[in-house]
Amino acid sequence: MAYKGFAKWIVVITVVSAAVMELLDTSIVNVALNQMSGNLGASIEDISWVITAYAIANVIVIPLTGFFAAYFGRKNYYIVSIIVFTIASYLCGNSTSLWELVFFRFVQGIGGGALLSTSQAILFDAFTYEERPIASALFGMGIVMGPTLGPTLGGIIIDHYSWPLIFNINIPIGIIAVLLTIAYVEKKPEEHAIDKSKLHVDYTGILFLIIGIGSMQVVLERGQTDDWLQSAYIRNLIISSIAGLALFIWWELRHPSPAVNLRVMKNRTLAVSSMLTFVSGIGLFCSVFVIPLLVQRISGFTPTLTGELLIPGALAAFVMFPIVGKSIQNGVPARTFVAIGFSMFIAYSWFASKLNADANYWDFQFPLILRGIGISMLTVPLINQAVSDLKPFQMPQGIAINNMARQLGGSFGIAMINTYIASRVANHRNVLITNITDTNPLATERFAQLQQGFISKGYGLIDAKNMAMAAMNNMVVKQSFLLSYLDAFLFVGLFFLVTFPLIFLVKVNKRNVQIAAKAAAEAH
Repeated sequence: MAYKGFAKWIVVITVVSAAVMELLDTSIVNVALNQMSGNLGASIEDISWVITAYAIANVIVIPLTGFFAAYFGRKNYYIVSIIVFTIASYLCGNSTSLWELVFFRFVQGIGGGALLSTSQAILFDAFTYEERPIASALFGMGIVMGPTLGPTLGGIIIDHYSWPLIFNINIPIGIIAVLLTIAYVEKKPEEHAIDKSKLHVDYTGILFLIIGIGSMQVVLERGQTDDWLQSAYIRNLIISSIAGLALFIWWELRHPSPAVNLRVMKNRTLAVSSMLTFVSGIGLFCSVFVIPLLVQRISGFTPTLTGELLIPGALAAFVMFPIVGKSIQNGVPARTFVAIGFSMFIAYSWFASKLNADANYWDFQFPLILRGIGISMLTVPLINQAVSDLKPFQMPQGIAINNMARQLGGSFGIAMINTYIASRVANHRNVLITNITDTNPLATERFAQLQQGFISKGYGLIDAKNMAMAAMNNMVVKQSFLLSYLDAFLFVGLFFLVTFPLIFLVKVNKRNVQIAAKAAAEAH
């Protein structure tokens, strides 16, 4: 059902914009938490539920998009999802209390969950099989644009406006996307003859999925904040997550009409690609998570400057996306690009770990450009490869599973890196404190300088001594966080290094090679 001419590119702009809008909302809120906390009278710990609620709804809905698209009709489901997302965005922006905002963020996540996988399915239908690597490149640009533009746009809004605008900005985009979808996105032939009486709703499977995935997402989002196994409710959620996922897998594999057709994972290409997509999700989201923390807490960057910091790397990715897509279309094996992408992320982690407290805007650019190129090398081949061996009726499920792998990779990675940073901060602090003694001449000299500085400003001896001690403690804390962030870069790089052998399980797509060979023969 490939589209032609003007209609094709309107469809491309519509679905990529919708995907960007959905992913934008996973990161744009991060820079607004302080302002939202003060405005709504909530603690930072409580306001973080605004992020958690969206992520939980998102990751529950994504694997179910194939079923919902089949049950309601893909075009109908897509339109309703955009409408739900847009209305929920308006209600988020007009919320007057924390839990009102959390509820509408959950509703927004339900609408947004459909936008990612359904957008990809519609985009793939807009192109022929031979053109699908280009479609993967276009969709990949949207995947990267969302998390990258989130901190940038959020920083500008917070520095110059107020937090409701981060939600209200979705409203005109959502309205335009609905109108363009109605006008230009065609229904698939089978959508015209949907007989719901023949479609069995797997309520049990959906319930097990909600319990398993929902519990796991809460654990990943809240575990570090609530002390992991020290918290009774986290322990209970871990148990319910394991039980829910085990029952979900068991039920779906034996059910004749499962809500999520896990049998498609028997396809080796999808299974391996999803594992690698999980790893790439860790790299994509963790890097966006750690860099803003480092530059704002250590280097003193404003939210706006933090967002601008990510733009050159994103531009490098955008330049590479069509190049990678065209190269795959011409027969370059996906495995080659995935290997280069992994290597780029390892290199990014190494160079980023060598930064220091005096690093300026330009010092960050080389590692971030490496990251951008690495993302393009990973995203395009994995999006294309994941579903390349699936039959048409398996495509929606395969796309949903692969997208869920990326989102779970991001959640798992951020939870992992958050816990790792917290443990490293404590470790580095203990090591640094052992060097601040009366027998260390550098420490005593620095303390004396600080104390004398406060005395020269008119403070008494006791006050100056206490203030010097507080200043020394702040230095230790700042250095502990800096060293921990640098360790975090290496930790992510090590994860890519350890999982590098998975690349050799990616098989060469012979169909793409045959298409490329045929095109080359015709050219001669």
